[in-house]
Amino acid sequence: MKDYFDLLELQKMVREGLEGLFPEKLWVKAEVASINAKLGGHCYLELVQTLDGAVVSKARATIWASRWRTIKPYFESVTGSTLAAGMEILVQVQVSYSEIYGFSLSISDINPDFSLGKKEAQRRETIKRLQQEGLMDLQKGLSLPALPYRFAVISASDAAGYGDFTRHLLQNPYGFAFEVELFAASMQGVDCPQSVADAIARISENAEAYDAVLILRGGGSALDLDCYDDYVMASAIAHCPLPVLTAVGHDRDFHICDMVSFAYLKTPTALADELIGIFEAEDARLSEFASRMKLAFTNRISQMELRLQNLLTRITSADPRNILKRGYVLVSDERGVVVKSAGAFKRGDRMKLLFADGQVDADIIKVTENKI
Repeated sequence: MKDYFDLLELQKMVREGLEGLFPEKLWVKAEVASINAKLGGHCYLELVQTLDGAVVSKARATIWASRWRTIKPYFESVTGSTLAAGMEILVQVQVSYSEIYGFSLSISDINPDFSLGKKEAQRRETIKRLQQEGLMDLQKGLSLPALPYRFAVISASDAAGYGDFTRHLLQNPYGFAFEVELFAASMQGVDCPQSVADAIARISENAEAYDAVLILRGGGSALDLDCYDDYVMASAIAHCPLPVLTAVGHDRDFHICDMVSFAYLKTPTALADELIGIFEAEDARLSEFASRMKLAFTNRISQMELRLQNLLTRITSADPRNILKRGYVLVSDERGVVVKSAGAFKRGDRMKLLFADGQVDADIIKVTENKI
């Protein structure tokens, strides 16, 4: 009798033992380390478990084409995202062992609600930590200039949202001038939080050159945007010395980065509208002030014109020529001195009578004074 096993014999025993130990399908929690989905074919994954950042377990897994065609669209419809590396998933598996390929798992189902629930739990923990550290309202203590126009923008350089924002802002119909400087960063995936935090650090080194920091990211799935619930990014935003305005995702999205920021808008274009609106409001205020000043000056001038007209009327009314036109006569002696009393003349004196249409020289023949 031999006292050893052939390799094949040993592996058959292992296979029989494993498959006998796990005859039924199992639900297993694991993290996707890598994924390779063949077009129209099978989907191959490497699943891992980590502890303190180190991989402590690893296994190959396969979703056969017949199941992948069903699992893939359902997972995407629930989570709004494709299955990707870095996700923690709950999968239903059949344990198998091959004498050639070794231990592996055949995946027959994935629970998409678990992936969403896991992210929500992490999100709540992050919010709690930020609250405990006093970071949730740190940005709210800052203030924007009355007319902010110098912006440090954090975005991917080729992102559609960034392009829409700059066109909308810089080509505004009013001709308002803005300055925009891009600080390129990775805006999704596991590298996103640290990349954004690094960009904020670079901006903070020259904070006096800007009025605000803008973080822009267009729409995406729920899992694509879960990096905006990350503690590293939120902490960097909270500690930024400049007001940080965020515009991440769609109208329905609200992330932790929005909570800790100075202000948030739903989309990059909406943020551009908000900034333009600040200048519109100021322009309207100045226009109203100018109109009120113009009206005040107009009223003042009208009052002065009225006073002047009244003065002219009085002057005109007092003009001797106008009095003479009404039938009166101006009497003066021969030297031209106005005489207002008949007693000033005696017989033989000469007098001048000034009418509206001419002058008459006359000799005094008789003077008769009225007795009062």
